[in-house]
Parts: sequence; C-alpha cells; structure tokens
Amino acid sequence: MSPLLVIALMWAVTYPVRWLGLQLGGAALPPFWLAFLRFVPVSVFAALVVPEVLGSPEWARRLVGALAGAALMWRTQNLAAGILGGFAAYWAARVLGV
Repeated sequence: MSPLLVIALMWAVTYPVRWLGLQLGGAALPPFWLAFLRFVPVSVFAALVVPEVLGSPEWARRLVGALAGAALMWRTQNLAAGILGGFAAYWAARVLGV
C-alpha cells in the first residue's frame, strides 16, 4: 500500500472525529454528562500512571516517588513542585537501595 494512501486514509478517519469533537464544544450538555465528563481526566491519568508505577520491577521506588509527588502537589497546589519532588524522592529511594 502506498504511504500517501495510508496518510490519506488516516486523515479520512481522524479528521471527522476531531471535527465532531470540536463541534460539540459549544453544545449545551445535560448536567449528568457534565458531571460525568469532569471525571474523565482523573480516570485517564490513573489509567496511565497506576500500571506504570505498579507494573515495574522497581515498583517500590516508583511508588515512593509517586506518593511524594502526589503529597507535594496536594499540599502546594504546584505541579512543578510535585514533579520535581517526586523525582527527587524516586532518586533518593534509588540511592538508599529501596
């Protein structure tokens, strides 16, 4: 199959879905769907982070880093502090041999 044909087919599948999503941005959704959609970012974040932390052979170090980062973000409401603190805790656990 030609690479240009593959790109054209990918565009044909992707563009209408994105266009539909952008068109729904101005729609007035019922309160149930608005409440439902508020939990989507949290669910996606958990689906990405939890398997990466607990599915690794070094899960204990990663868990220390994730918990420290989450605690810092919760206390400071600062994303950068949470990320940097989480990495610092991970590397500290690694140096200490956890």
